[in-house]
Amino acid sequence: MLRDITLGQYYQTESVIHRLDPRVKLLGTILFFISLFCFSNPAGYAIALLFLAAVIITTHVPFSYMIKGMKTIVVLIIITVVINLFMTQGDVVVEFWKFKITKQGIVMAVQIFFRIAMLIVGSSIMTLTTTPNHLTDGMERGLRFLKVIKVPVHEIAMMMSIALRFIPILLEETDKIMKAQLARGADLESGNIFKRIKAMVPILVPLFISSFRRANDLASAMEARCYRGGEGRTKMKPLKYTSRDAVAYLVLFAYMVVSISVGRLDALKIM
Repeated sequence: MLRDITLGQYYQTESVIHRLDPRVKLLGTILFFISLFCFSNPAGYAIALLFLAAVIITTHVPFSYMIKGMKTIVVLIIITVVINLFMTQGDVVVEFWKFKITKQGIVMAVQIFFRIAMLIVGSSIMTLTTTPNHLTDGMERGLRFLKVIKVPVHEIAMMMSIALRFIPILLEETDKIMKAQLARGADLESGNIFKRIKAMVPILVPLFISSFRRANDLASAMEARCYRGGEGRTKMKPLKYTSRDAVAYLVLFAYMVVSISVGRLDALKIM
């Protein structure tokens, strides 16, 4: 299960998406997330799916590797879909005992499922095609206008980059600790929920100790290199826009226009 988490992992391959400026990918991810809430009709979701499928094909990253991250939150997705299915009021389609399934509930459950799935895959595309260093540079350059109001953009970007970089490291450390405990006879799967939680203590304690040790080593290494924040720092490889970035912006603009137009037409029909 731990190996199924793809957040924070970079997939090395050659593609147009990999070579795009990280600012383009950050803005594209944000706009794609916004677009998912601009429509509620099948045409809008079809457009979003086609756009996402085109991006996935362009990345050259296996689709099975992208959806692997959904396995870790499948329970959360199921709970969310079930709640919307049974708790939405409207025209009753099926009724049994104290539960009612309405037409509006089915529509809402389907919409929530597609939105969550596309949100996860969309965020995975950004992290799988962008290294943590490029992601930090893109966030810092893209949000540098916030420096006018004294927001520490460089420090925030650095913290997020370190957090993303530590995710696969901590997952690997957790996997090693679990295998070591299982080799010593630990039982992590039998018993009720309270026994399973208690069985996790021998895993969490060494994991926290290892995390604090890594954080302390990182802080010492940054101090030894005289790190004092982003003021006056330069980049070895400064970000520069190219023609493919301009084309990507045009594609994003066209997609947003189509998404908002479809959502607007749906709203006018309801009125």
